[in-house]
Amino acid sequence: RTYEYYISLAKNPFTQDSAWQLWRRKIDVSKMNEACGILFEYDDFTSFAKLHTDNKTNFCKIYKAEWEQNGNELKFTISADRFLRNMVRAIVGTMVEIGAGKIEPEDLRKIIESKNRNSAGTSAPPQGLLLVDVGYEF
Repeated sequence: RTYEYYISLAKNPFTQDSAWQLWRRKIDVSKMNEACGILFEYDDFTSFAKLHTDNKTNFCKIYKAEWEQNGNELKFTISADRFLRNMVRAIVGTMVEIGAGKIEPEDLRKIIESKNRNSAGTSAPPQGLLLVDVGYEF
């Protein structure tokens, strides 16, 4: 599965329903991409899972995670063998805190290893989240 998440860094009436509007913040995309590399080192994403769900396991294998900037638009692409409920939005919210300088990329390790949802950032709003591919192996 592959998701994309869009963020608009400038006021844009055409993206208000399809992107998170962060036009008052300065975001460091290189720090967010540095943090993406850390995601590949882990397979337990309890810190980004919605609490009190029926999941038997919070293990996922992330194959791709990267941020791209095109003018005033940011796009986060993430691919994994499975996703937990609210996982992508929780990762995006945490990444935005890294990009805004509130936490450092290395802090992502502590967040993941804590296995505590309260350690991660606030979930990003649903606008901007898009499922772009579902692949099945036969």
